[in-house]
Amino acid sequence: MDLMQILTIAVIVLFFAILVLVFIYWQMSVKSKKDKQAKEDAQKGKDSQTSASNGGYTKLSVFDFMEFDKIEDNMIVQNNGTRYLMGIECEGINYDLMSEVEKTSVEQGFIQFLNTLRHPIQIYTQTRTINITSSIENYNRKINAIKDELEKNKNRYNKMLQTGGYDRRDLEEVRIEIARQQNLYDYGKDIVANIETMSLNKNVLRKHYYIMIPYYTSELGNNFLDEEEKKNMVFSELYTRAQSITRTLFACSMKCRVMDSDDLAQLLYVAYNRDESETYGIDKALRAGYEDLYSTAPDVLDKKMEAINKEVEEKAMQLAREKVDEVKSEKEKIVEKKEQSFDELVEELATLIIKENKNYIGKDVAKEAIKRIKKEGTKEEEVEDDVKEEKKTTRTRRTRKNA
Repeated sequence: MDLMQILTIAVIVLFFAILVLVFIYWQMSVKSKKDKQAKEDAQKGKDSQTSASNGGYTKLSVFDFMEFDKIEDNMIVQNNGTRYLMGIECEGINYDLMSEVEKTSVEQGFIQFLNTLRHPIQIYTQTRTINITSSIENYNRKINAIKDELEKNKNRYNKMLQTGGYDRRDLEEVRIEIARQQNLYDYGKDIVANIETMSLNKNVLRKHYYIMIPYYTSELGNNFLDEEEKKNMVFSELYTRAQSITRTLFACSMKCRVMDSDDLAQLLYVAYNRDESETYGIDKALRAGYEDLYSTAPDVLDKKMEAINKEVEEKAMQLAREKVDEVKSEKEKIVEKKEQSFDELVEELATLIIKENKNYIGKDVAKEAIKRIKKEGTKEEEVEDDVKEEKKTTRTRRTRKNA
């Protein structure tokens, strides 16, 4: 065989080998697609079962819909702790009102800021509606304090006039102070009234400027660190970058500061609640407990047990009250009965005392005394009977007369 035939056979063998490899690759890709589709179908089946068992809906965490996990140590945590963000809040400058020298200085400072960047950043602008209500409340508190001081000075001035022991210089100083406070009070009231009128006609908007600095834990390059050490190193690196940016932006006549956790929470709250943030700020939301995303109601059996205990206590109190009233009523009856038989008891006791002491006072004297006690008791009974009869007759006459 010559060289040409050998090359031809080699090309044919190579061609068939390529065809076999292509076929094998096609078979593997088809199989992988089938396996992937089977997994997706199985997952959908599980989701549908979960949805059916939970009343027709699927429970998902709220963090699955947001781009952050939590806010911790003045940083926003993302992607299960693999990415961290630190924010810088900047005050805007009015570039158009600057002179040419100032504009040139700002431009050079911004160029220096860009040249010193060694890591990615994100510039974020947020427009917020200024809540004038809190400002008006602060003004009203200050005005009320001025009013109280004004009233005290007026009372002091009147007492000085009534006393008459002060010279004209002291009185003039107090009068001037009263006039000054009165003018300040009237001026403050006018300012508050004008601000309230302006706030009814239009919304006051303000732009906020932020620089967000990211950091990935993969940049640490050391896999032997625990979570706390990683967090400390990430914070140190981010804070160093933030301070570097703050210093370079100072050359542009910009005031910047590193945002704390409260500032970051306010930033995210406004970003996710643009419509409600104007009337319902994050401070009110936190006081209302809206950060509690899960129900903390007690168990049903515990609530039932508490209701039973309360009912038992009420029934016991009612039963105790009834029995005490019964005992009181019985005692009252005994007392009433003794009051009715008071004279009889006195006579019986007196007779008993005389009988026990008849040897000392004499039998005849004791006998006569007992007779007189009985006669007086009979007379009193007759008088009582006559009074009762007279009352009964009077009632009868009145009844006939009315008839």
